[in-house]
Amino acid sequence: MGNLKKILFAAEKRRWKGSRAARIALRTAHLLGFSVLFGGHWFGLPRAELLPWLYCTVFSGAGLIALELWAGFEWALQLAGGLVIVKLAILALIPLFWESRVPLLAAVLIIGSVGSHMPASLRHLLLLPVPMEKPGGQPK
Repeated sequence: MGNLKKILFAAEKRRWKGSRAARIALRTAHLLGFSVLFGGHWFGLPRAELLPWLYCTVFSGAGLIALELWAGFEWALQLAGGLVIVKLAILALIPLFWESRVPLLAAVLIIGSVGSHMPASLRHLLLLPVPMEKPGGQPK
């Protein structure tokens, strides 16, 4: 269990040379895809025309989540990760409440905007504390 904890909750975030560029590219694709998808639903475009934008949004979002988890699993336990889980839960309601998809998508947009622009001290707030170790093996 200790080795798994060290892998998931590393003392320092894992980064690679292109990680910032990858995050920027994925975030840009995600914003573009979601904005077209939201606008398309707002203006009543046919589902077939929105499908490529749905795929763009889903795959770029999955890429963003993967990068965050690779850097350190504690992201999933922070407010930022919690907000992503809330957004995914709201999105999962859309097939069940299709006629309410525009307000549900608007809620996701608002949560994403507020979450992205809140102070880092709140975004990185641990919702579930995890005992971490400093690089020398000492508890933080």
